[in-house]
Amino acid sequence: MTDSNRVHNRLIHEKSPYLLQHAHNPVYWYPWSEEALTKAKEENKPLFISIGYSTCHWCHVMNRESFQDEEVAEVLNKYFVPIKVDREERPDIDKVYMTFSEAMTGSGGWPLNILATPEGKPFFVGTYFPKRTRSRMTGIIDLINKINRLWKNDKDKVLEESEYILEEVKKRYLVNETGNIKETVNNDAKEGLMRIFDEKNGGFGSYPKFPMPQYLWFLLEHSRKNNYREALKITEITLEKMYKGGIFDHIGYGFYRYSVDEKWLIPHFEKMLYDNALLGIVYTRAYEITGKSLYKEVAEKIYAFVIRDMSSTEGGFYSALDAESEGEEGKFYIFDYDEILNVLGEEIGELYSKYYNITEEGNFEGSNNPNLILHDLNEISELDRSNLDKANKILFEYRNKRIKPHRDEKILTSWNGLMIASLAHAAQIFNNEDYSKIATKSSDFIIENSMDKEGHLLSTYINGEGYNVGFLEDYSFFIYGLLELFEATNDNKYLDLGVRLTEDMIKLFGDTKDGGLFFYSNISEQLIMRPKDVYDGAIPSGNSMAIMSLFKLYNLTKEEKYKKIANKMLYAFGDDINNNPLSHLYSVIAIEQR
Repeated sequence: MTDSNRVHNRLIHEKSPYLLQHAHNPVYWYPWSEEALTKAKEENKPLFISIGYSTCHWCHVMNRESFQDEEVAEVLNKYFVPIKVDREERPDIDKVYMTFSEAMTGSGGWPLNILATPEGKPFFVGTYFPKRTRSRMTGIIDLINKINRLWKNDKDKVLEESEYILEEVKKRYLVNETGNIKETVNNDAKEGLMRIFDEKNGGFGSYPKFPMPQYLWFLLEHSRKNNYREALKITEITLEKMYKGGIFDHIGYGFYRYSVDEKWLIPHFEKMLYDNALLGIVYTRAYEITGKSLYKEVAEKIYAFVIRDMSSTEGGFYSALDAESEGEEGKFYIFDYDEILNVLGEEIGELYSKYYNITEEGNFEGSNNPNLILHDLNEISELDRSNLDKANKILFEYRNKRIKPHRDEKILTSWNGLMIASLAHAAQIFNNEDYSKIATKSSDFIIENSMDKEGHLLSTYINGEGYNVGFLEDYSFFIYGLLELFEATNDNKYLDLGVRLTEDMIKLFGDTKDGGLFFYSNISEQLIMRPKDVYDGAIPSGNSMAIMSLFKLYNLTKEEKYKKIANKMLYAFGDDINNNPLSHLYSVIAIEQR
């Protein structure tokens, strides 16, 4: 049966790669829409809202186990109105319901599954569910049947509970602690990072271990400004350990999303545009401060990967590469010992295996993820380095013949803004005109394709169409990219556009009562609550990047109003930042740089 005549649901008409992955499920999925919400109200059914993204491993697992299953589909279709959401296409919906997940369960992740009233007010949240109950893990069929009985027999109590949850979340999670930024906040952040630094392996905390570019970027700025050698030392240890580890793709370059162990050995094999943009900035900044060639080499490898594998012909950058190929995580990237010898020949194969930790036993499910963890980079001879470089080129060509992981070809304005900033900064530090041209091409692509007739940013572009009103992260990240690009090119059109978009950002997202900027604008769809995001996770918050952009704009224009707005925003979140600087480090970086 071909794709054209397979049974499909409403998602077949969507543009999102994630939604299209579910278009042939027997579940009667709706995209997030007024049609779905109206149907739930008319038929008196609760909503089953499932949020994920196209390169998410556990989203794939739940799809295979549950959403492709006829039994699951039967009860879901019968008792709920099922809605699928791509979190990258609709980060506003994801932000709202992730806030509920964190409030109700203390954690969150993807797939994020929400059971909600027809108005979208949640009364139950969870992440991955297997088809059948096993051990302490509730199966989705049992969950659906239980909730259906509750909805039929005690609906008023469910509605009452959903109202209570909504009001409690609003009271506790939509209120920010104001205050003046303490003079000690930078030192407090540094001390906090020193306490959680992993002296043996580099990085911070235990496992799973994320690169956390903001930790490293802050330490670089702090060491530069205060001549604090210990901050620089732990940054350099981490930068080298990360590069040597299996979290870096030594054959095709670029960083994977995170390491499942504390040694950086085995990654979750997803590659995200935002990670590589931010790590590119960090390695470039490290070279700028120390002059050490290793950091320039790593940055250039990051950009080589992005330019080769994540760039559209039109100029925009794609979102992500999947961890899976042929249904197996990491299959594209790993090698058997004998395979290495067959491809490289015995002599070079043995040399490669010695340095890159390739063994018959393997380090990942019987195969090998190449890494340099066991070796001092300074002790690799020039001859061996040359042979290893040649071997990696041969392995790259060999590997490239395999079935490749899925690439999510959404072009997101926000993440493109980060990559534009990264390349534009590197263009200045490395005196690389090509990086400047590529950043310019990407910026011009966004200007041409992801702005509406009124000049408002759009958040997403795919298959020839830009759509969805831009969110705060689209504005603040793209503005930051424009300002870096102006510094790289000295072309006033990028500064002028950065100024105009900054003015628009304040009007569209500003909270005139309590300060700060809302996650989505006053011309966007209004959801059950309107959060403000200042917490920096794997992706910077929209408010922190807005603060960074405002200070940069002040430094470029000397217009006092931008500095005042940035300082007012810092006051609006002041005690949040003071009390937990590690969760707000992009804001603290802005303080270091102002």
